Amino acid sequence: MLFNSIDFIYFFIIVTIGFYVLPHRFRWFLLLAASCYFYMAFVPYYILILFLTIFIDYFAGIAIYNQKMHSNKKVLLIISIISNIGILAFFKYYNFFLENLIQLFNIFGETWHQPPYLNVILPIGLSFHTFQALSYTIEVYRGNQKPEKHFGVYALYVLFYPQLVAGPIERPQNVLHQFHEVKFFEWDNLISGIKLMFWGLFKKVVIADRLAPFVNTVYENPADWVGFPIIIAFIFFSIQIYCDFSGYSDIALGSARTMGFDLMTNFRRPYLSKSITEFWSRWHISLSTWFRDYVYIPLGGNRVKKSRIYLNVLIVFMLSGLWHGANWTFIVWGAFHGFTIILERFLKIDTLMIHNNFVNLLRVILVFTLVSLAWVFFRADNFNDVSQLISSAFLIDKTQVGWYTFGDYKYELILSLISILFLIGVELKYDYLTNFLSSCNFAFRSVIYLFLILMLLSFGAFHSSGEFIYFQF
Repeated sequence: MLFNSIDFIYFFIIVTIGFYVLPHRFRWFLLLAASCYFYMAFVPYYILILFLTIFIDYFAGIAIYNQKMHSNKKVLLIISIISNIGILAFFKYYNFFLENLIQLFNIFGETWHQPPYLNVILPIGLSFHTFQALSYTIEVYRGNQKPEKHFGVYALYVLFYPQLVAGPIERPQNVLHQFHEVKFFEWDNLISGIKLMFWGLFKKVVIADRLAPFVNTVYENPADWVGFPIIIAFIFFSIQIYCDFSGYSDIALGSARTMGFDLMTNFRRPYLSKSITEFWSRWHISLSTWFRDYVYIPLGGNRVKKSRIYLNVLIVFMLSGLWHGANWTFIVWGAFHGFTIILERFLKIDTLMIHNNFVNLLRVILVFTLVSLAWVFFRADNFNDVSQLISSAFLIDKTQVGWYTFGDYKYELILSLISILFLIGVELKYDYLTNFLSSCNFAFRSVIYLFLILMLLSFGAFHSSGEFIYFQF
């Protein structure tokens, strides 16, 4: 079920009303059943895969907690990790590893009777689910979280519909206790949650989905374009993926907030960053902090010599790239960010404080440019397309500069540019606008919200709205 669908609106209203109507002792069951229904709307039988890991991790958490010997705890943790990573690797990376093994054998002139390729669809959100499940057993192992004895509540922690498919990747310390708390209806939670959902939907259907045709046209036919259209596609994809993914996160956080649940913030205006290091403290925060806490710090973090720190950074970002997709383009995308952060640390740019607004603006533009170039590896299907796009981006073709280049997309282009300017204005003045609206009277706020609703209904690309980009991960 998609957040940007009519079906979800009905689903959300029914579940939210039912949540407050039911007594507290029955709410976990409603949310668990609703979450299962939400997930099964995609591919029903894949819910069995999630429940398999839920059973494993539920009993692993209890067993780890009850063990007295540290070595036994570690064995149980390893079993949990292998089970989760094994399922993810089978569905997401089996064909990728098989293809690379075949190429490796070919290099050495060897032949082998290869096993068949796996012809199944990747279960939606499996990477997110796997990392959230792993965080539970790791935190129990570390002694930071007691095991959840209520099987239904633990299953709800993993399957909670707002963040089930594309995060945020929650830690048990933040969420599990909330399912035990009695939630009372509060207008502030309802109104602020709906506003956040509305803003997320606006970013998705008014901005991201209107930019998609321009991006798809260029990336699906890279050899047909030269110069200006390619640069526009680079910029538009940067905006598209941000509005698409952060839009999903806003709807997730908003839908949870209407029922009194607080999920972690996943984005903090990342394109206003003045370094790549700062960018990753603002972009997909739940994933970057997951890799920091469960990979980077166990590898030694900042406690080792500089050369080892640089290696740790590179390992983390390459793994992050692999987490996103079973393709070398994703690994290179991660490595690009890793090497850039290493360079920033070497030059001490990540700690550089400059109080000149013009210089900081140039830094923001530079970071956005670097991130946009890196997104080419993320969006392109293969390295040939990457090479074609980057090599052609800075060539000049006078036939592909004017408005006529976009043909039937002129109207959409104008709307897209206006919506991007609107987004930039909101991002730059977000705190001011929030405080201003809070200080205004009800009538004025209502007019503003009504205007935004009309913009959403008038300019939203509902006819072409599709899945969120991060559903593929």
